[in-house]
Amino acid sequence: MSFLTVVSIAAGIMFGIGGLAAVARIIRGPSILDRALATDVLLAIAMCALGAEMAINQHTDTLVILLVLAMFAVVGSISIARFMAKQDVS
Repeated sequence: MSFLTVVSIAAGIMFGIGGLAAVARIIRGPSILDRALATDVLLAIAMCALGAEMAINQHTDTLVILLVLAMFAVVGSISIARFMAKQDVS
């Protein structure tokens, strides 16, 4: 096995564990903010996994998907923050 294969397997395992932990927090989270933060973490893990896959396989085919995920993460975070700010005022 080459060094790149070992690193790829290790990265996949770490991304998988992180994703499972984020999904567990989404399911179990006591508040909407915990779930929102876990969703952001899950999107960040997905973006890192896509970036790692692009670097390992030396292509840019999934760059558009990466950019769309980043856009959804930002818009989702801003929307939840605005919703929670309006909810705290009243």
